[in-house]
Amino acid sequence: MLYLDTSVLVAYYCPEALSRQVQSLLREQVKPALSVLTEVEFTSAVAKKIRLNELGNADANRILAKFTSHVEAGLYRMVPVENHHWRLARGWIGLFTTSLRTLDALHLAIASAEELQLITSDKQFYQAAEMFAVDARLVAP
Repeated sequence: MLYLDTSVLVAYYCPEALSRQVQSLLREQVKPALSVLTEVEFTSAVAKKIRLNELGNADANRILAKFTSHVEAGLYRMVPVENHHWRLARGWIGLFTTSLRTLDALHLAIASAEELQLITSDKQFYQAAEMFAVDARLVAP
């Protein structure tokens, strides 16, 4: 089963260079996993697109409504962020061997602990996953 990084979700719902590739990948999947953390990050990413004038408010609201309806309809398996995920993320960051940031470390810990394949379009994040032997796939042009 797949665990979707926010970068992949943004490309799925918003027009981006990777959108077609991500849409094709997700059409083949049954109920990929997300965390509640992803919901917050996705909203933040859409808000950033408004600030950068990449999206207007109407389009952003439509995108958020569609994503929310997909979550509420059960199209995604929602993984709760639990204490063992936080501890694993903290441990990896504390090794000082990667440029992992807090939220990426949490996503990585969730994917690892739940034995899910991480799907990301972030090359540095993918490299961190490889370093910690987490099953990951990079979606790139």
